[in-house]
Formats: sequence, structure tokens, C-alpha cells
Amino acid sequence: MGTPLGDFLRSLRDATAPEDVGLTAGTRRRAPGLRRSELAGLAGISVEYLTRIEQGRDRNPSPPVVNALAAALQLDATQREHLRHLAKIAGGVCRGPLAQPRREVRPTVLALLGQLEPGIAIVTNRLGDILACTTGFEQLAGPVGLLDDLAPNLTRFVFTDPRARTAFPAWDRVADERAFNLLLGPSRERSAEFIAALSPLAGPEFTRRLSRHDLPPVGPQRWRHPDAGELRLDREVLELPAADAQQLVVFLAADPATAAALSRLRHTARPVLHAVN
Repeated sequence: MGTPLGDFLRSLRDATAPEDVGLTAGTRRRAPGLRRSELAGLAGISVEYLTRIEQGRDRNPSPPVVNALAAALQLDATQREHLRHLAKIAGGVCRGPLAQPRREVRPTVLALLGQLEPGIAIVTNRLGDILACTTGFEQLAGPVGLLDDLAPNLTRFVFTDPRARTAFPAWDRVADERAFNLLLGPSRERSAEFIAALSPLAGPEFTRRLSRHDLPPVGPQRWRHPDAGELRLDREVLELPAADAQQLVVFLAADPATAAALSRLRHTARPVLHAVN
């Protein structure tokens, strides 16, 4: 049985061409990615050891081995950090009873959110719960249906609400990102509970993405608003203290056309009936 660490390593190996790491592709290659023997040689470990890691039979690779694999695959900073995170989980560092993530937003964080008005910002967590938001976010997300639930959740909306495919023109990219975030917390127990509840409703589009462990690409997020049209929004994610297991996400116009559309929206937006406390 595989592990997230093994699945991620295998996907990285399959996606890395020999030429990318200074090797010659040669002939009689069944797939464009690296062979196990090639990655093992670059990392200075045995093929048997790499096989055990990829198949989940070795769940405790040492930090030097993890770093050697990251260097061999020439991973960027985000990929390296995720590889280390999965290694910690596989090795049991994150095991044991963990407190449920809080849904309450601390008063100082709410005050900070208020300072961002009339901008677009939310307090959320890796599950996609929208715990608090500015009126700017209400104007953006309310008309597309995201805030209709009493406890709105972006991940659930993306995978179970048909309106999500209209709200997000690049739906596949958003879906990949939401599935990937579930691998990062806020706790393994809470993520597992959320995944178990969502899987029967979301179907294979959801479960297939969970097994890939692919890092989603960075870049603007596209929204299609019924009044403002198509928008391209950059995002800055600020991690709150670990005990909160929450993030403050600020949305910014990625181009002049989006900035102009958001300005018009602020002056002509219809009343939003749902507010997140």
C-alpha cells in the first residue's frame, strides 16, 4: 500500500525528464520520466531503498535521504518543503492526538480583517472553511453562490455545487489546489474526517486528485462574476499561529482590467444577504 510520500516521489520521478537533471535520455525508454535506477543513482541510495520508499514499505527515510532526493530531482523551495512535510507524516512525527482546529477567529485577527476593508480578504483553513470575510469578499463570492451555506466551505462548493464550474473558469486548477490543501492539515484527523464525508458527494473528480499529490501551479485565480465579468486575482496567504491552524488570504487585482472591474463592483454591487461572522 502506498503512502503520500511514496506517491509524491513517484509522481515527481515520472514528471522529470532525464535531460532536466543532466542525464541522457537514451533509447528504449517506455516512459519519459526518470527510471528508479537513475533517481537512486543521483541521490546516492540503492534502488531497493527507493522502491521501499515509493511503495510505502519504508516510512521513515532520514532527513539526509529526503534532502538528497530533493536535490537529485532539483525541486524548488515549495516542492522541497512539501516533500519534507510528507516525510514527517510518513515517519510518525505528526502522529498522536491533536486538538481539533478552532473555528473561532481571534478578535485581533477580526480587527486586522476590518483594516482591509473594502478589500477582498478571508480567514480560512486548509479544509476550505470560510471563517470570516470582508464585505469585499461578500461582493465577490456571494453572487456566485459560495456563501449560500450557513457554514460556507470552498472545497465543498468546488466539488459538489454545479455553479462552481461557472464561477471558476479554470475549474480543474482550483479543484487540484483544494484537494492538495487537504494534505496539509489543519490536522490529519480532521482532514481524514472531512475527506470521508466529502468523498461520497464529490465522487471520482475528488478522490482521483487526492491520490496524485501534485503541487498545484501558482498564479492568478480566475473568477467569473455575474456583474463584474471575468476577474484575475492574485492571492497573498499569511499563516496565522500554529494553534489557530488558519490563514489570512488577501485577494488583489492581477491586472488593470480586473482592478477597474472591482472598482465598479464596489460602487454598484447588489446587497449581499449572507455574512460570515
